[in-house]
Amino acid sequence: MTTRQRHIAHLHLHATLSEDQYADIIELMSGITPHVQAVPPDAVQLDLTSALRYFDLSPYDVVQMAKMRLKALYGIDSSAGLAGNRMLAAMAADASAPRHTTWVPTDKATEWLRPRPLTALPGIGRATATTLTRYGLHTIGQVADLPAATLQRLLGVGQARLLAERALGHDLRPVTPREAATHLTADLVRDQDCLDPAQHHRAILGLAEQIGVRLRGERQIASRLTLTVRYADRSSTTRTRTLPEPGNHSPALAATALGLLTSLGLQRARVRAYAIRADDLRPADTAHRQLSLDSGDDRARAAEAAADRARRRFGPEAVRPAALAD
Repeated sequence: MTTRQRHIAHLHLHATLSEDQYADIIELMSGITPHVQAVPPDAVQLDLTSALRYFDLSPYDVVQMAKMRLKALYGIDSSAGLAGNRMLAAMAADASAPRHTTWVPTDKATEWLRPRPLTALPGIGRATATTLTRYGLHTIGQVADLPAATLQRLLGVGQARLLAERALGHDLRPVTPREAATHLTADLVRDQDCLDPAQHHRAILGLAEQIGVRLRGERQIASRLTLTVRYADRSSTTRTRTLPEPGNHSPALAATALGLLTSLGLQRARVRAYAIRADDLRPADTAHRQLSLDSGDDRARAAEAAADRARRRFGPEAVRPAALAD
């Protein structure tokens, strides 16, 4: 018995969407294939395998049809990647110019992957890239050619095994239909413009703490934070970053949020408002926490749980981080 070749499309939507608009787009894509996975806030993945026979079109033509429907019904431009699995489709979409589609046929996947930089591969963060570059590894092909034992000595067994599979273009994850993830938002609007970097820092700490308290109260975890800063001239800047691991621990949220703030390079910018949004929420019992030898982390989490109990009993202002004390 032969297995049908999969055809996965990843569409980047070049628009800022409300939650309702995003849900409408998921519904629209479900008219092409029932296998649609939300990738908030501005992408969707489609498994076209079963749709090809119905439409009697090539995978490329089905992707173009999906893009035309987005443009005709919602006025949204999109770029797309088409490949044999989710990872390659997402990478192809990242490599596509606006309104273009990059198709990576299965028999050409290795050839397409090999010359690409390490940082294009999902799972390669800055620290991992620095480690590999130090040993003269700059492309995906060089990692694919590396003996497994050597890669394990550099990165550890688990990460090396996953990275080796991805460098060869392997990804068995299915496209899983699910509703678009909800999100939580905390914001602060100032009465006057603020130029003080210390006050920017304090504002972001406070918003991250609010997000953490709400996530824990609702027994949820977040995978991604988005920081939006609005200036005196009403313009704004937005940055998004994935958390090192999904969670609701306030210090971890604050570290990511402050990293986003630093990336903006505000210096003497006149800031009027800040907003942090936590995306891709899931039930807290699905969290997988990275083991640590640092006992201080366990003490911090125990203190945080005690503070949450005090807030539930005496009100939200009963306990505040020292950095936010007046």
